[in-house]
Amino acid sequence: MADSASGKPCIFCEIVKGERPAHIVLDAPDALAFLDVRPLFKGHTLLVPRTHVETLPDLPADLVGPYFQHAQRLAAAMESVLGAAGSFVAMNNRISQSVPHLHVHVVPRNRKDGLRGFFWPRQKYDSDAEAADYASRLSTAFA
Repeated sequence: MADSASGKPCIFCEIVKGERPAHIVLDAPDALAFLDVRPLFKGHTLLVPRTHVETLPDLPADLVGPYFQHAQRLAAAMESVLGAAGSFVAMNNRISQSVPHLHVHVVPRNRKDGLRGFFWPRQKYDSDAEAADYASRLSTAFA
């Protein structure tokens, strides 16, 4: 699928099709979750529907429940697998939506982690191996 605004291929559709590499956390028939390449905190995961839709209002009503059940499981994994005190779950629709493909951010949170309002400190993984380790650890919650 192409980004309707730019005409460029959709990055998230390419990840869903396996045409672009990603650290996969959850691989379900209707959705895919993978680590954000520019995480707020290590373990920051993006959940996308496999079918290209740009915003939440575009997602067919019968898919909303199953989609958010995946988000719910990801939020629980942030605590049970990564030991986070909680999570931040968010989505943008058009405004601040860097990729025009519906996606939910599920971010591990801890007290005094530095996340203030919408001025979010971005972090990097020390290596591809570290990112792969986070993805592998989180994916154990879905096996």
